[in-house]
Amino acid sequence: MLVVSDDPLARTGLALLLGGSEGVTVAAQVEVDEDWPEPGGWDAAVWDLGLGLRSGLERLRELESTAPPVVAIVASELDAREALAAGARAALPRDADGESLAAALRAAVQGLIVLDDSFAAALLRDAPATAPDLVESLTPREVEVLQLLSQGLPNKGIAQRLGISDHTVKFHVNAILGKLGVQSRGEAIVQAVRLGLVSL
Repeated sequence: MLVVSDDPLARTGLALLLGGSEGVTVAAQVEVDEDWPEPGGWDAAVWDLGLGLRSGLERLRELESTAPPVVAIVASELDAREALAAGARAALPRDADGESLAAALRAAVQGLIVLDDSFAAALLRDAPATAPDLVESLTPREVEVLQLLSQGLPNKGIAQRLGISDHTVKFHVNAILGKLGVQSRGEAIVQAVRLGLVSL
């Protein structure tokens, strides 16, 4: 597991907090703009987005979809929304304890999306009474792909499950993002829940 933060105290604190957690090994501590170790040496990252949120979100967006999942440590519901939209697989508050962080890491590695309950209320439960109409309806196949996306499956997993090519899955994912008016898979899932298209 990788610990990412521009604040050396935050990096050390997170490493200490997670160091004693079962099944969690801290492989390295890095700043956002540093060269990170190759992903083979770590399978997830805990990223403190507290300082330099904007540059952190930009770097998060740059990570390839094949990169290990990121658990974002954020200060507010708005920051949680932006972190998920940028590609984070989990969003936890700055006061999260080691047990919660370790659980979020394990879940993210399994392909799940994790939201602290305090963020979930704002991001998922406060949907408007009447959901806005989609610009264009999803096709039955796009709904299937969206359901599998919400289960945390990568493109290859979706392709295997549906018996289609990776290229076709990418095509469907891009169409879903466009129809939902979002930029990332995480944002698509949040929007789909708000629209009642999927349930978590």
